[in-house]
Amino acid sequence: MTIHLLSEQNSVLNKFLIELRDKSIQQDSMRFRRNLERIGEVTAYELSKTLRYAPRTVETPLGEAVVQQIDERLVVATILRAGLPFHRGFLNYFDDAQNAFVSAYRKNHKDGSFTVKVEYISCGELEGKTLLLVDPMLATGQSLVLAYEAMCQRCGHPEQLHVAAVIASEQGVDYARRHLPQETTLWVAAVDEELTSRSYIVPGLGDAGDLAYGEKI
Repeated sequence: MTIHLLSEQNSVLNKFLIELRDKSIQQDSMRFRRNLERIGEVTAYELSKTLRYAPRTVETPLGEAVVQQIDERLVVATILRAGLPFHRGFLNYFDDAQNAFVSAYRKNHKDGSFTVKVEYISCGELEGKTLLLVDPMLATGQSLVLAYEAMCQRCGHPEQLHVAAVIASEQGVDYARRHLPQETTLWVAAVDEELTSRSYIVPGLGDAGDLAYGEKI
């Protein structure tokens, strides 16, 4: 797995990341969603530099111009619901990409452990395409891997896999590295060291879904 840690290079991304983490600023849910979206846009831009391109001739009012255009069939996929604003950031840039959505949830057990269940998948054919699987928080990595496996089982295996997250734990990165294809590329804004017993990233930012859309029952 190739890992791109975007916060290693100082850019405007760090401003959006600070505001996502700041417990006073993040209470503004509209701004929280927008910051997830903006980090998605920055990540999409950086990712676009690594894609395959081919020349395209376009006719202008005064002649013809040759421009290099993305030569891959992209699919942007996310896990509901926290992934929606992040997904939108990617779609703002890859506006002609196919879209896919996975509904997954944690089923908690009495001993404090949990299992991840995938309930619903909306996805077209993946064979021969480039899959961008985007999810703001890469905590344990279980939801991400299960979502990928479920999509492959139903929709076929993509030619290339890119995974994008805003914040990941070291444990989640290691789990993804061990369970996703070797050629996978991971794009992440920040990697935090600690993961609590309830699988929350520390310092992290809290529950991204609740901060974006309100507390769930």
